[in-house]
Amino acid sequence: MKVNIKQLYGKFNQGYALDKHTIYSTPLGSNEFGHMQWDTKRTEAGEAVYLLKYKQQRKHILPLAQAILSGIVPLLPQFSMIVPMPASNARLEQPVSAVANALGQLTNKPVFELLTKAPGGPKLKDLCLRSEKDAALKDAITLNRLIRNEGCWNALLIDDLHHSGASLDAACSVLRTYEKIGEIYVATLTWR
Repeated sequence: MKVNIKQLYGKFNQGYALDKHTIYSTPLGSNEFGHMQWDTKRTEAGEAVYLLKYKQQRKHILPLAQAILSGIVPLLPQFSMIVPMPASNARLEQPVSAVANALGQLTNKPVFELLTKAPGGPKLKDLCLRSEKDAALKDAITLNRLIRNEGCWNALLIDDLHHSGASLDAACSVLRTYEKIGEIYVATLTWR
């Protein structure tokens, strides 16, 4: 998979995204049901994320995990576990968790679902301002204390899309309250 790695900044120690999500999206007009139709061109990573997330095409899980392994993991210091971002919408299979689990198998690292997002509330994609997103995320992400071993470990937090960084920052703030977590690194599949 061709990627264009971008460094990310936020409340984490180091982070990267594989590639931009969308190259362009041009409105074509409304269909017979009044829904706007679009001519959209995505990057290879963006198309894989779209097809996995919205068309349930599982064949994109492994290539996305392999792209993180070859494109982002070499840029990061050592980490001991992988943590998927909590899902905003209920799906039969959560795309971020699926990619995190595939990456866990490729790296022989455990995957811990340490974060849960409360259902309901406004959708972040419908909010414009970072302050609105921060307010919507306040107390929306909770910690699952699943680690039973003694010690403190560095974690790789996986997400599908980086936009404003509000979700990642909220998740990192929650993870930093857990005495089992040391450094936090981030890998997102795309950025907007």
